Amino acid sequence: MNTLALGPSWLDPDHLIGQFGLAGVLVIVFAESGLLIGFFLPGDSLLFTTGLLVTTDKLHTPLWLVCVLVALAAVIGDQVGYLFGRKVGPSLFSRPDSRLFKQENVEKAHEFFEKHGPKSLILARFVPIVRTFTPIIAGVSRMNYRSFIVFNVIGGVLWGVGVTLLGAALGNVEFVHKNIEAMLVLIVLISVIPIAIEFLRARSKAKKEGEGPAAGSGEALPPQDPAAGRRGRHAKR
Repeated sequence: MNTLALGPSWLDPDHLIGQFGLAGVLVIVFAESGLLIGFFLPGDSLLFTTGLLVTTDKLHTPLWLVCVLVALAAVIGDQVGYLFGRKVGPSLFSRPDSRLFKQENVEKAHEFFEKHGPKSLILARFVPIVRTFTPIIAGVSRMNYRSFIVFNVIGGVLWGVGVTLLGAALGNVEFVHKNIEAMLVLIVLISVIPIAIEFLRARSKAKKEGEGPAAGSGEALPPQDPAAGRRGRHAKR
């Protein structure tokens, strides 16, 4: 199956699965779920392709086993990210930028976590880049460990199993199989939608805050005392 590389050819899901098999998929899911260096790796498109390849017998592993292993890799990855965040703590926010690390990504994940609370561990699974940093931010914030485990498992299963089963289900559809390149592009675009929405909201909010002071720059004058006005007129006389 030839697919369109959504970036460098070595990040093409079909290429990765062809080279490293299911073990490579699990390593990537683990890394993207909680290691700082995993934010650039393909997630949604990789799982979708994995499910499709299982259905078309190009990946010779039972679908149920693939789903179980993917969910475990996702959950364990977030676990490592959480423990890393607890150990590193606030120093993560003062770490200088490098080729693979951008402070901006940490700040976005922190804002996402603060806005959505514990459920962000579920929502972030479906948002590229944010899903890598959110468990780390949860650790930095010292989120209750029991709550973290619950939301981590729910998010890992919904994302890992859900996207893989979606690929398996649509893999039997002839149109999807013949237009896999377009489907992978669509998966990536859908996964980017939450980021685009948050960006537009932030931009709109910043614009409103910028216009606020300008629109209200003229300070309201205190109401005048009629008696004072009359006194002023009498004084002029």
